Amino acid sequence: MAVSAPAIKSATPLFEGTEWTFDLLQQLYEEIEIVAREDLGLDVYPNQLEVISSEQMLDAYASLGMPILYRHWSFGKRFARDQRLYQKGLTGLAYEIVINSNPCISYNMEDNSAALHTLVMAHAAFGHNHFFKNNYLFREWTDAESILDFLDYARRFVAACEERYGLLEVEAVLDAAHALMDHGVFRYHRRPEPTLKELQERRRRIAEEQERSYNDLWRTVPRDPSRPEPTLAEIEAKERQKALHLPEENLLYFLELYSPNLKDWQRELLSIVRQLAQYFYPQRQTKVMNEGCATFVHHHIVNALYDKGLLGDGAMLEILHSHSNVVFQPAYDDPRYSGLNPYALGFNMMCDIKRIVTEPKDEDREWFPDLAGTGDWRAALKYAWANYRDESFVQQYLSPKLIRDMRLFVLSDDAEESFYRVADIHDDRGYRHVRQSLARGYDPGTADPDIQVVDADLKGDRVLRVQHTVRDGIPLDEKDRDLALKHLQVLWGYGVSLVAVDRDNGTVLSETFEAGDE
Repeated sequence: MAVSAPAIKSATPLFEGTEWTFDLLQQLYEEIEIVAREDLGLDVYPNQLEVISSEQMLDAYASLGMPILYRHWSFGKRFARDQRLYQKGLTGLAYEIVINSNPCISYNMEDNSAALHTLVMAHAAFGHNHFFKNNYLFREWTDAESILDFLDYARRFVAACEERYGLLEVEAVLDAAHALMDHGVFRYHRRPEPTLKELQERRRRIAEEQERSYNDLWRTVPRDPSRPEPTLAEIEAKERQKALHLPEENLLYFLELYSPNLKDWQRELLSIVRQLAQYFYPQRQTKVMNEGCATFVHHHIVNALYDKGLLGDGAMLEILHSHSNVVFQPAYDDPRYSGLNPYALGFNMMCDIKRIVTEPKDEDREWFPDLAGTGDWRAALKYAWANYRDESFVQQYLSPKLIRDMRLFVLSDDAEESFYRVADIHDDRGYRHVRQSLARGYDPGTADPDIQVVDADLKGDRVLRVQHTVRDGIPLDEKDRDLALKHLQVLWGYGVSLVAVDRDNGTVLSETFEAGDE
């Protein structure tokens, strides 16, 4: 059973000043682990802590947060940009980077003070670690046991291809694959492929059913004159699409399987990029929850250590200063505003859940009848961390009090009008609309354009036909659309057609064609 940290200071602070040693880090880690496991009841992978320089942190930053990823020129470009901004003092660096693996690897920057190392270990090694291990999206979509082996394999394979086929050949494939990375994921699980025995059994049952239900009288039933007879081309197209399992939302997967132009090593490069995209997909859907969980955990742990007397006043002030910077949310009219800070929203929602569970108001009892006043906030938070993603988490847990505290409101952007309109504010009428609008913004199914492969005649003109289903009348940005078509054409090798279709009425809004090299 979880117990609260003692409120009376009974120990001597583990350090004074800012200097740290590896022995001190070990002591701090052990004290943090006691609070994380015995008080919060966190369930984590074994931790591997690495202390790296600011240069190594910049390098890891540039490589999609993966310090052992393969080489690519875009990583170097990003490294040079971040290094210049960092050296001029225009931007800071993350205090840590953490990899969802077993063991969980967290990288601390050597420039951190002892107090910051304390915060970072609590944040990454226990907060993020617990979230990675327990959230259903990570359990379902990523394999923490094998990601390190995969990264090592990817790095060695890309290096071998560069040596054998040349840098330019490899970069051409990686450039196109990276550009299409957001469309290289499966958003929904597929049914597992049937075995040969299962296929034979299915065909047998279908044949039996057809024989049992066959009735020659159906042949004499007159055809509906309003439905034209399908042409031979339409019948062939349907059979072709069925054989290719179309439509297909994972563009990289389709190209990897069916591109007439790619060699085996190029298909493997696409597979590597596609699997990386899939690895990052849960992180895109849980930014608010993941950072909120880690921030709440570090905040609870450092306060527990301070209550025990293991952190001095100076260290605690430094930690609280960094914590306040992390959860700072500029107002909408502040020049620093760039949207909702996921750390601020996530941390505030975690604290609000604790309040609803332990100190509910009448309003909370009305909005959260199954949660308000239940008392065990640790269990409530761990349940939320395990079973939701950002969209469903906001939809389920954003309270009227927090909407008021954060002064959230809804802006309506109507293409027919030349101005924005405040559609809803934080009042009785607006709470549910604010919550729904915010939740929809975190739904990748709504935020990402719906683009799918719909046809490819491999025995005919070999044109790859892709369809963009337009929502709310919002077309693709022309520049991005044309670039994406060029990258698709590079990987397909023949012509690529992109048709924009209105989701509501099926009207074809536009068609763009990128000619092939044939």
